[in-house]
Amino acid sequence: MSFNNISFILHKPQLSENIGACARSLKNFNFSKLIVVDPKPIFPNDKIIATSVGAKDVIKNTKVFQDLEHAINNFDCVIATTSRFRNKNIKHLKLNDLKKLNLKKKTAFLFGSEASGLSNNQISYANYTLQIPTNPKFKSLNLSHSVIIISQIVSNLINTISTNFAKSDKIHTASKKDIQKMVNLCIDNLEKKNFFRPKEKKPIMLENLRSIFYKMYLSQKEIRILSSVFASLSKKVD
Repeated sequence: MSFNNISFILHKPQLSENIGACARSLKNFNFSKLIVVDPKPIFPNDKIIATSVGAKDVIKNTKVFQDLEHAINNFDCVIATTSRFRNKNIKHLKLNDLKKLNLKKKTAFLFGSEASGLSNNQISYANYTLQIPTNPKFKSLNLSHSVIIISQIVSNLINTISTNFAKSDKIHTASKKDIQKMVNLCIDNLEKKNFFRPKEKKPIMLENLRSIFYKMYLSQKEIRILSSVFASLSKKVD
């Protein structure tokens, strides 16, 4: 396992102090890859740098994206953190379950904004959801506190666990970018077939469709097969 395989994504963070504190938390536990999606404050700024303390290098190398879809392009696995159980068909993890995951894959931990967390639509891009156990009557954690808890646990796993996975080296897992292309192809062809009806239900239909594919570990070969199937939907039958 490698620390370089793990990234932390902050989706629409609102406070400069939290962004800086998150960077500091990552460096505390040997992580260096921070991604920020559509931040409210200007990034970077003096407050972010000041609160990062000795983690200015993490801030300097942070990648900034305007939307979540592009932010997760190059990952094999995305784990969305949430303070509440979601009534969605997605695997829910407890902290202890992290040791069962293959952290050799390119993995991203996704954190929502301080005010509202992650929406169901944003969670539809993930393979798993993860909850940090807290007081049931007071579940809300500060963003940087959530990051430091996850980073400490994952750091410990990387340092202590060596897991062997029985999988052929010839099978290559598709990246999120590959899955996105396939899903977009599927959506485009379904649009042409006027599939998304009634119109007011289209957002939830898209959310559910994405969720089906994003939580699966598809191989590159399987992606090619499915893409061919979806492409054939637009062809006229003689």
